[in-house]
Amino acid sequence: QVQLVESGGGLVQAGESLRLSCAASGLTFSSYVMGWFRQGPGKEREFVAAISWSGGNTYYADSVKGRFTISRDNAKNMVYLQMNSLKPEDTAVYYCAASPRLTIRTSSNEYNYWGQGTQVTASS
Repeated sequence: QVQLVESGGGLVQAGESLRLSCAASGLTFSSYVMGWFRQGPGKEREFVAAISWSGGNTYYADSVKGRFTISRDNAKNMVYLQMNSLKPEDTAVYYCAASPRLTIRTSSNEYNYWGQGTQVTASS
């Protein structure tokens, strides 16, 4: 069975950094587009970043462009989200997700598998 397990969340001061990790199992990892989404308090779930099968293509939400970096290691079945210069508005539960589509997708409907989420809190 497919499992995505996020880790690395926590409480930081605004301006600091965190690195989220997602460990995948039960799927042919290198055949999936991987994405990160987040859901803040009282908000809808929103797209953050995604990476293609090979890692050669990435795409970011405007709100995180230049501050967050998504990467993957297909040999380890891992995907990462490096988050720098965190802002209070980045506070949310962050989810890792896997999509079988051929190209990067930003809609949560395109992702079949989801992790349980990890809390990120950036205090001002």
